[in-house]
Amino acid sequence: MPELPEVETVRRGLQRRVTGRRVAAVEVRGNGPLVITGSPDEFAAAVIGRAIAGFERKGKALAIELRSPNGHAPAYLLVRLGMTGQLTVQPADAPLEPHTHVRMSLEGGAEEIRYSDARRFGRLRACTRQELDAVFARLGPDAPGITEHEFFDAMKGRRGALKNWLLNQQMLSGLGNIYADEALFIARLHPLTEPGRVRRDAARRLLRAIKKVLEHSVGLQGTSFRDYVDIEGRSGNFAAKLRVYGRLGEPCRRCRRPVRRLVIAGRSSHFCPQCQPRPRHAASPTRKPVIASRPSALARRHRQATSRRRGP
Repeated sequence: MPELPEVETVRRGLQRRVTGRRVAAVEVRGNGPLVITGSPDEFAAAVIGRAIAGFERKGKALAIELRSPNGHAPAYLLVRLGMTGQLTVQPADAPLEPHTHVRMSLEGGAEEIRYSDARRFGRLRACTRQELDAVFARLGPDAPGITEHEFFDAMKGRRGALKNWLLNQQMLSGLGNIYADEALFIARLHPLTEPGRVRRDAARRLLRAIKKVLEHSVGLQGTSFRDYVDIEGRSGNFAAKLRVYGRLGEPCRRCRRPVRRLVIAGRSSHFCPQCQPRPRHAASPTRKPVIASRPSALARRHRQATSRRRGP
């Protein structure tokens, strides 16, 4: 599922490729109405004829500013990639990928922005500035920009599993399963640690870990397992750098103990039992830890993808 680094990679790519270009036409295809919030006709009317003026991102939400040639108030295209959403810029005559739901032709007709989504959990929405601000207001501070004071204050008195707290977009926006697991490993914190019991030095270590892993992943264009690609259709390169996520049964990169997985509120959490010892007062998982004697299928896919990128 695209998280902050993947959405930020898409934002930077779009900013580089399409800033200043006008949307000449919109085609909503097949199941396209299922990924558009509101009427497809109203969506198209709000987008066509407007120039792409800028981009904003908060957490996993991406907003594209569209300016009107007649001086009317800007419109905004709010994009949520969901689990399998892809936003790419392609030649207009390039073959359509499966599950392409929306095509936005750019002025001149040579290129277009395409939105495809196999599982259709993503959403496109044309909205006003006020509506966009209301969406952003419901999200917690953007993870790369949160201050120590905001971070400590948000953790204070919180019960439950730290992993769940990191995934709560109203507390901290941008993290999903991948980068929450990676940050907890770097900070040497067990996923069942209660946020309100984390000492100040450990909380500071966790905040540094969050910012470090997000920055590193953005620099490598994000993490790809199956669906995520950047605007050029290229996979991210961070999968080879993962320390625990998806590495069930593989040796920890620090201590060589097998990586374990447990399920917390229906979500998988990967961790090293040696480097991330379970605290005395821990939240309760929904299932017992999973211990594997051989690498998981996801781990094997990581290695295969990495070997293909590196070549013989």
